[in-house]
Amino acid sequence: MDMLVKEIMRSPVITVHQDASVRKAAQVMNEAEVGSVIVCTDNKGIGIVTERDILKFIARGGDAKKTKVSEIMSKPLIVVSPETDLEEAVKFMIAKKIKKLPVVDEGKLVGIFTLTDVARIEPLLMKALKSLIAQGLARKFEKYIKPSYIA
Repeated sequence: MDMLVKEIMRSPVITVHQDASVRKAAQVMNEAEVGSVIVCTDNKGIGIVTERDILKFIARGGDAKKTKVSEIMSKPLIVVSPETDLEEAVKFMIAKKIKKLPVVDEGKLVGIFTLTDVARIEPLLMKALKSLIAQGLARKFEKYIKPSYIA
């Protein structure tokens, strides 16, 4: 059974304005219990800030109160359509080495699809993941997956 990204994406997407401080982004992520925020301007997604981005920034001695998220965000924003086949979206994420994929429909941010969402539907995707690992396409993720889970 084929699934589409729209069937498992989460919505609404947690966002912050490009002028928000890194500290504000961290607060928003904490309150919403999410691992990333989409950075927006003029109601359009222009980048993403993840927990990891914030940790790297702080570890380098960055000032979270004075620095704007637009200065540390990953850009351009890599997105997928809600009509994208789930297996193709996962392959795309692996190829791009990303764990979070905003979903855009007709230029509008409508959801977000993450590897956590994949884990939620894990029984349906184990076969595809096993195939990707066997092909050597998912080496980065092997450390997170015990062989017994995909055997």
